[in-house]
Amino acid sequence: MASTAPFSRFEWLIAWRYLRARRAEGGVSVMTWISLIGITLAVAALIITLAVRTGFRDEFVATILGANAHVTVYGQYSVKETGQTSRVIEDYQGWADRINAVPGVIRAAPLIKGQVMANKGGANAGVEVFGIAHQDLLTLPGITNSDRSMGDITRFNQGIAIGSGVAQELGVFIGDRIKIISPNGVKTAFGTSPRVNAYEVTYIFSAGRWDIDRTRVYLPFEAAQSFFNREGVADEIEVMVEEPDAIDDLAPEIRIAASNNAAIWTWRDRSGAFLKALKMEDNVMFIILSILVLIASLNIISGLIMLVKNKGRDIGILRTMGLTEGSVLRVFFLCGSMTGLVGTLAGVILGCTFAIYIDQIFAVIDMIAGGGAWDPSVRGIYRLPAKLELPDVLSAVSLSLFLSFVVTIFPARKAARMNPVEALRYE
Repeated sequence: MASTAPFSRFEWLIAWRYLRARRAEGGVSVMTWISLIGITLAVAALIITLAVRTGFRDEFVATILGANAHVTVYGQYSVKETGQTSRVIEDYQGWADRINAVPGVIRAAPLIKGQVMANKGGANAGVEVFGIAHQDLLTLPGITNSDRSMGDITRFNQGIAIGSGVAQELGVFIGDRIKIISPNGVKTAFGTSPRVNAYEVTYIFSAGRWDIDRTRVYLPFEAAQSFFNREGVADEIEVMVEEPDAIDDLAPEIRIAASNNAAIWTWRDRSGAFLKALKMEDNVMFIILSILVLIASLNIISGLIMLVKNKGRDIGILRTMGLTEGSVLRVFFLCGSMTGLVGTLAGVILGCTFAIYIDQIFAVIDMIAGGGAWDPSVRGIYRLPAKLELPDVLSAVSLSLFLSFVVTIFPARKAARMNPVEALRYE
């Protein structure tokens, strides 16, 4: 007897006929729908999770790199006459010039930093002051390129730039004046008196990170030197590079260019532990959702076992008509694999649609919840980000199809090995 080509047209027709079985013929169509919906939701959940995971990491890294130094260069420790330790940089312009000459460095800017209290009327807020030159501030995309920023950054040298969270807590707007109070102020015969200066708010920025917007203010470099008693020195050198991901290779060159006694601190050193925690969480979530896809795929086995049981007489007739075991196996394999294929395709459409319109969907959820469903003070960022990437979608599709095809083989083999005599004995 001549063998037929694998997956011939009649095998597809038989499989399609079985998938369209009516409820009166054993309820196979109901089980098929259950399997289909289960795989669709599982694949959609996996794609949405991967998209949110990628978006959250990219948003977190972007806000770090957009408002913070990629590399911070410090001076060596020295002991003052009072016994206090200090690591200020006296030749800060020379350090900055040498670091700027390193290939791959965008700019190196001297910086003054200090923690003070900001005051407006009866409102107070603890803030961290960054003293920076105007031209260097313009190179921070997270500060200058935000859609939520207000004011005129070109007037930075005439006042102070504050985060949106600081402005909200103090209740100030563009043109208002706030006081900056430092406990380490003017030295007098009676001790050190607090220093209080008032500045006009010329720019309110939003860096995209709640913790930055809530605590950070920028002062012109010379004004910060005077306010913090740092005349002629800088606290650190803030370095921005072209390729932040390659900072581990560039950091040693930056340190050597600055000084043999310089110390460096990269953005990976500052946030590396959190990024590692995100990576671990990503792996765990992928495994958990993979189990969910497996459970959904196992529904195919239930549907196929019912199908094989209900179609025992048909299998016996087909075998007596000349169908080989291979043909029967392929028929039932197509029944299960088509369910997995259609469910995966529907899951991809649903998951991608959800990820693309996640802002609108979450806005509806937030409205239903009465607001406050996303707390930036807890999450650190202002929105739930999602970023679709082809490798993430392909990994979800590959996993779903692989599991769907594998679980289909076992009931299909059982149908193929069914004895036609036993199948027709009681018919």
